[in-house]
Parts: sequence; structure tokens; C-alpha cells
Amino acid sequence: MPARRGRSASVWAFGVLAFLMIALIAYFALFLGVGASIVGLVLAFVPLAIVLTGVRMIDRWEPEPKNLVVFALAWGAVAAVGITLLVDLAFALAVGQRNEFFAAVIQAPVIEELAKGLGVLLVFVIGRRAFDGPVDGVVYGALVGAGFAFTENIQYFGTSLTSGGAADLTVTFILRGLVSPFAHAMFTALTGFAIGLAARRGASTASAVGSGAVGLVGAVGLHAYWNGSSLLGDFLALYITTQVPLFIGFIIAILALRREETRLTRLRLSEYAAAGWFTPQEVEMLATPAGRRTGLRWASGLRGDRRTVMQSFIHDAAALAAVRQRAITGRDPLAAADEHALLMRTRDARARLLAY
Repeated sequence: MPARRGRSASVWAFGVLAFLMIALIAYFALFLGVGASIVGLVLAFVPLAIVLTGVRMIDRWEPEPKNLVVFALAWGAVAAVGITLLVDLAFALAVGQRNEFFAAVIQAPVIEELAKGLGVLLVFVIGRRAFDGPVDGVVYGALVGAGFAFTENIQYFGTSLTSGGAADLTVTFILRGLVSPFAHAMFTALTGFAIGLAARRGASTASAVGSGAVGLVGAVGLHAYWNGSSLLGDFLALYITTQVPLFIGFIIAILALRREETRLTRLRLSEYAAAGWFTPQEVEMLATPAGRRTGLRWASGLRGDRRTVMQSFIHDAAALAAVRQRAITGRDPLAAADEHALLMRTRDARARLLAY
């Protein structure tokens, strides 16, 4: 197995998040009530499931370590929300009542994106060996954003129920849960993308901070524009003419990133093919979406349906290409050990696929 060091968050990090989660649960129970909090919690799972399905589609062929996936979600849902609430309380104590425009278009985008961006940076620091490039950055950023939106939705749904009843709750659920479930994920993905670019170059933490700061500016700007569009005009018209095109542009950008990831995976696996570890046909099967689909169909027709073995073959080959890239940049002292482990795993998977 590849080494876990540099690919997982420590138990202490999860312990701190668990403590903060208890405080957050107490906050919701106190200010929303237990019943409204439970209703909000149940409804908040709907947009969360939508976003996680989208992230799964992006990260299908080289899934990130489950430990870091959970940490990213937990940071967004607990720590980033906690930081935002504390800053909001400090603002309220210092300056009193703020107008809606300042709170929605200035304060919320800056504070929330800083808190969420810090989570993506922490994933880079503690899981650097699993943070290989822009696609990984988008995935971790989207996960942090999804976690943040989950907890924020509990608050919005619970508040709507207590203040306006079922009618207000229905409107809020449609607007936040169905019309714009990807908003926070999309904002923070910009920060993750920038940190991912630095990771691809083998950057230090300081360089990742600098690169992430550039992405953070974009995340804050997009967040401010998104919030402002709901205050400064006809929401439905602005949603159709600006927010929908922004989301479509985000999807197109993701597809372009996936294409670049495919190109790099094919390039790195071709280097192993030149050394005799794979055939050129296997490189196409393991590195390209069309080849992977063909390989899975072929494996499903083998005795006993060997799609699970083929999936392992594909995942390990993609991980091997990422290890090779880290070795080339010189940023992974454990690359040689991981390379050996993954080469043995791919060889074993091939043998199991071809066994009679």
C-alpha cells in the first residue's frame, strides 16, 4: 500500500472539529430550537447530496483519500461556520447594526471565503501528497464549500420555519437547496484551483499561500456579485442572465481541467509504457475517459464480472501517474516507495483480469 503520511489529517484535528461541532449544535438548539434545527438538518442534506454527486463525478477516476474528504467537509461545516459566526458577533458588538448591503456584499464574502480558503490551505499543508493539481484543488474547495453551505442551510431553513412557517421555508428551500446548491462550492473552488496550480508546480507552503490569495480574490468577488444580484435588481432575471451562465462557465472550466488531467495522466503512463510496465493500448484504456469506459465494459463480460478489479486498475494507474508527477517536481520524498507499491498493485490487477 502507498504510504499514508502526508495523505491524511490527524486524529487531533478531528478532535478539535468535534469539540467545535458540539458548540455549534448548542448554538442551533439555543437560537433556533431543537425542532426547527432538526427540520433544517434534514432538508440541508438535499443540496449537500446534489453537490457531493457533482464532486464525485469530477473526482471519479482518482478519488481523494476519504480521511481528507471528511476533513474538508467538516472544516467547512464546523470550523468555517464557527469563524464566520464569531466574526459576525465581534462586528455586532463593535459597530452595532449593519445595513443589509454591507453584510451581504462585503462582510459575508470576505469573512466566509477567508474561513473556507483557510480550510483548503490546511488540506494542502497536511495532505500535500494527495494534493496533486488544479482538479484536486477544485475538489477540496468544493468540499469545503459544500460543508459550509450545509450548516448555513440548517440555519436558513430553521429561521425560515420559525419566522414564516412552512410557506417561507418552502421558498427558502427552493432558492438555496434547489436553485443554487453549488454556490458556495463554486466560490471556494476558485481558491482551491489557485492552490492546486501551485501544488502542480511543487510549490512550498508560502508559495501556495500567495497563489491561494489570488484565487481568494476571485472567490470573494464572485461571492459578492452572487449576493449582490439578489439585492440590486430582479433576482429571477439576474439569475437567468448572469448566475446560470456563470455556472455553465464553471462546468466548462471543469471539463477543460479534466481534459488537461487526462493529457498529463497519458503522458506519465506513457513513460512507464516505454519502460515496459504497460502496453500503449493499456495507456489509452487507463488514461482516457473513453478507454476507461471500454475497459469496464470488457471487464464486465469476464467470468465473475471483474469491473471491480478494473476500477482498481484504473484508480491505481491514475495514482501512479500523479506519483510520477510529484517525483518529477521533487516535492515527495516518499514517491519512490509509492511508485513501487502502485506498480505492484497494477501488475496484480492485470494478472487478476487476465486469469482464467
